[in-house]
Amino acid sequence: MTTAIVGATLIDGTGADPLHGAGVVIDDAGRIVDVGANVAPPRDAVVRDAGGRTLMPGMIDCHVHLYGRVGPLQERLLTPPSLALFYGARNALRTLDAGITTVRDAGGSPAGFKMAIERGLIPGPRMRIAIAMLSQTGGHGDSTMPSGAVTGVRAGPEWPEHVVDGPDEVRRAVRALLRAGADFIKLASTGGVLSPSDEPAHTAFTPEEIRVMVYEARAAGKTCMAHAQGADGIRNAVEAGVESIEHGIYLDDALIEEMKRRRNFLVPTLVAPMWVLRHAERSPGSVLPQAVRKTKDVMEAHRANFARAAAAGVRIAMGTDSGVGHHGSNAEELEQMVAAGLTPMQAIVASTKTASECLHLQHEIGTLERGKLADLLIVDGDPLADIAVLRDPARLALIMQAGRAHKDALA
Repeated sequence: MTTAIVGATLIDGTGADPLHGAGVVIDDAGRIVDVGANVAPPRDAVVRDAGGRTLMPGMIDCHVHLYGRVGPLQERLLTPPSLALFYGARNALRTLDAGITTVRDAGGSPAGFKMAIERGLIPGPRMRIAIAMLSQTGGHGDSTMPSGAVTGVRAGPEWPEHVVDGPDEVRRAVRALLRAGADFIKLASTGGVLSPSDEPAHTAFTPEEIRVMVYEARAAGKTCMAHAQGADGIRNAVEAGVESIEHGIYLDDALIEEMKRRRNFLVPTLVAPMWVLRHAERSPGSVLPQAVRKTKDVMEAHRANFARAAAAGVRIAMGTDSGVGHHGSNAEELEQMVAAGLTPMQAIVASTKTASECLHLQHEIGTLERGKLADLLIVDGDPLADIAVLRDPARLALIMQAGRAHKDALA
């Protein structure tokens, strides 16, 4: 069945000026066959009138953890992986309900979860997955507490061992993750805020170890993404060939220039530290005391260095670290990017076109162009005038994935 949406203000995701009185035609395969001003619907099309609302691409979040949620340590220790699956399904639904039609899961979700969404068994965003984050012993991805308790998912059939040391262990781990279905290789090249035994500025993995990860990923046609907060660890990742830098808290001028030269992506996750403090206030015991202290230490540098990188022309791809924050509140990241100096259009491009490039899906999604999948939103309001309208699910009149309506509240 061919569908035509008419009478919209079009923001196509490319950064071009909006077009009024525009529309889109979608074929029965879920692909766009025409888009722009004065679109003429085919005779056999089902025509929907957007009534002047905003038509834009579905948003893309380049850093989520659908299996993740912050809660008291006791609760997490009492949650078996099978129960986590159902929380993950709820998180996926909330994410899609928020207008996020595609995500990159940066650790936690196994291949079977992605397959369940692909097969229509559960609703959720299109997924690209890392499965687990590679960490050195005592690094950001080592969830072993001083008591010996492990708060994260233990290695098993769908989650290969991810705490590794030395080039040989690293090589085996990358190959195991690829065998398990990873679309990206995620590594922690620095410490972090939520980890129990390191600091954000600490450097993790040697340059040699990171080069092994990049080599093995490239050999399989994949790329690497790095949790990277301290300057030395960011530099090690960038120079080793890691494509996507997550967080980038302590970027310096030389790193910004090098990332710009290499066309790296920066996925800033500005809302993540905000959510750490919210959780600490709302749910005592859910966040380690040292994590609260580290969060307060990094927030000013995080925002300032993101603004400098964006102003210098580093490619910005939207990511939230949801799982630290609440699933379904993803569009708050766009507000924070605007507050830090991006225009609303730049924030939209970061969450559509550039995000699709970061996920290597730019030929399928990210912009509303002929031949691409019809992942789109109809928004009751103008996000260029008020980016916050994207944060309100009630303002999303239509959420469409590959031509199929997940939500349809058009009058």
